[in-house]
Amino acid sequence: MIQQIPDGVYPTMLTPFTLDNRVDYPALEKLIQWYCERGVQGLFAICQSSEIFYLSLAERLEILDFVIKHTPKGVTVVASGHTAEDLPTQIDEANRLIEKGVDAYVFITNRFAAAEESDDVFLSRMEKAVSALPEIALGVYECPYPYKRLLNPYVLSRMAQMERFRFIKDTCCDLTQIESRLAAVQGSGIKIFNANCATVLDSMALGCAGFSGVMANFHPEIYVEMLRCRTTDPRRAQLLQNFAGFASMAECQVYPVNAKYYLSLDGLPITTGTRSRSDAELTESRKAEIRQMYAFTKAFEQQIGLKL
Repeated sequence: MIQQIPDGVYPTMLTPFTLDNRVDYPALEKLIQWYCERGVQGLFAICQSSEIFYLSLAERLEILDFVIKHTPKGVTVVASGHTAEDLPTQIDEANRLIEKGVDAYVFITNRFAAAEESDDVFLSRMEKAVSALPEIALGVYECPYPYKRLLNPYVLSRMAQMERFRFIKDTCCDLTQIESRLAAVQGSGIKIFNANCATVLDSMALGCAGFSGVMANFHPEIYVEMLRCRTTDPRRAQLLQNFAGFASMAECQVYPVNAKYYLSLDGLPITTGTRSRSDAELTESRKAEIRQMYAFTKAFEQQIGLKL
């Protein structure tokens, strides 16, 4: 039996780096603890927030091994690592990552076909990859880099027929599309996790299984609480949604540098160094914005009685 992926909040994990640009494993251990102390149901490792395209295969394997070994029992770990251009290498790398013991391996949609290639080409390559992997849960992530390839209902219905998929990180940011996607996978075991902060609550009402987005690197507890109380206290859930949607404008600033700066304000021993962009982009003015966001988040959480 292919296992189900629990509903809930799945942060897109960051990769901490040392000042000399190596993976900072002591900081990564603290980061895992930080996520889990805030009640997340799972972690999405080796994704774009992890700077996947700037990690060697050896680093991806080592990071995933570390995450799995240091994640508390009961917290699900899904992971990608799907960066190679050619199918044989993609399959080889996927098998090596799966061997680390991940709960679900997540494909990136733009790896199976170029932007101008058809959905049938995409599906043909996906089916070959699926058939070459062990019998574990699989997922798909609509990563926006190097281009965003969105899943339409035709593709989703074909994926449902494969009976292997359990996790989709949805980045369409459109409730009408989400509704049609949910209809396409109904009864298949596929769960859709919304990455768009502004539509989390409405997407849950439609049938999404949770949230998996970058803002869970700032305040995952907001999303955890929103999902917890959405049926028992809808007014509280809407208040949390209003805060989350407004705060998500930080995504347009200097991510993931700003997320690492935010985490340092919360006491994590993490530098602002990244491989995907220069932390010099986080100017003093932008740092002030993040400090103010941090202070307001803590005040908001205290006002509504949200305790960690």
